[in-house]
Amino acid sequence: MGALKLDAANFEQEVLKSPTPVLVDFWAEWCGPCRAISGIIDELSTEMQGKLKVAKLNVDDLPELAGEYNVMSIPTMLVFKGGKPVDQIIGAMPKEKLLAKLKVHVS
Repeated sequence: MGALKLDAANFEQEVLKSPTPVLVDFWAEWCGPCRAISGIIDELSTEMQGKLKVAKLNVDDLPELAGEYNVMSIPTMLVFKGGKPVDQIIGAMPKEKLLAKLKVHVS
């Protein structure tokens, strides 16, 4: 299935109004580490279905949203709960390490 692609039109509905926690991957096409974890992000969207919504936001397409959430380097992943960012994960990492960081946010 793959991660949900975010844009200016669906960000509020899919992230800020989501009843489940949302992992937003801030990335760009030219970013090597972003491409390296892209497969992991897509796998998580399938494995965590129903517990965690997984989405990608291209910072080149939406620089104002990246700025609003103080994303200074990519890849940066933010976990949103109840419309607010509750955790920030910066940089590429193995899937197991990322899963360990996410487990505290899902029930």
